Amino acid sequence: MNFSLPNQTWTILGDPTHIHQILLNLCVNARDAMPGGGNLAIGIENFVVDEQYAGMNPEARTGRYVKITVADSGTGISADIVDKIFDPFFTTKEVTKGTGLGLSTVMAVVKSHRGFIDVDSEPGHGTSFKVFLPAMQKSSGELEKQTQALKLPLGNGETVLVVDDEASILEITSRTLQAHGYRVLTATNGAEGVASFAQHAKDIAVVLSDMMMPIMDGPAMIHALKRMNPGINIIASSGLNEPGSTHHAAMAMAGVKHFLIKPFTARTLLTTMRTILDEKPKA
Repeated sequence: MNFSLPNQTWTILGDPTHIHQILLNLCVNARDAMPGGGNLAIGIENFVVDEQYAGMNPEARTGRYVKITVADSGTGISADIVDKIFDPFFTTKEVTKGTGLGLSTVMAVVKSHRGFIDVDSEPGHGTSFKVFLPAMQKSSGELEKQTQALKLPLGNGETVLVVDDEASILEITSRTLQAHGYRVLTATNGAEGVASFAQHAKDIAVVLSDMMMPIMDGPAMIHALKRMNPGINIIASSGLNEPGSTHHAAMAMAGVKHFLIKPFTARTLLTTMRTILDEKPKA
């Protein structure tokens, strides 16, 4: 078991018994998901939800949060039931081993504290629950210092091709990039992405692409783009973050080194963008 609690974690206003319920239920679920043993990691960190992140997650609101992560290396949750796991009495456990109330209790407590939950899971590769609880407000002076510390890296007029089939994500990501010094082209699937790249290849500095899309998915598009320009800068993004996932394997084969886990903040997006653009090409 790994536990991470950094110094200077922000303060939340909440019921200690209810917070204990959150941790207890998530840890019990993690234990049950690892009948043969495994790794359990609990982490706490400060997290700022900006407009970029909130635009990609309808449950999130902008502001300062304390993020509690409970992650296991267990059996994972299949995509067809992940949207049901917080429903009361829903359970995949045997009748004598689960009531189906654990995660619904967690959700009720989190909502009562005006927070939200993100779940990342893939069958066979474990599950990560991320609980976001609002942090108490700081004084105006402290907030000003924090704002100064959070200045974001800017672009220099480079053109970015953003490929994603979700209109809301395409819009908020394009808006963030444009507001911070980038030119943006968009496409809603891999086929459109390839067509746009073929037309604007000389101008495009970076391609930011989702992995799961209709018509042509991310890995297939990346393969096509690499054939057109082996040196093209590519940032892949997905809601799946397990290193053993099929998306990671496809990206490794395609030589993609930069990956964003959805939802991501403007800082993560812009820092990654600057990192890939500032890398010196190999001799």
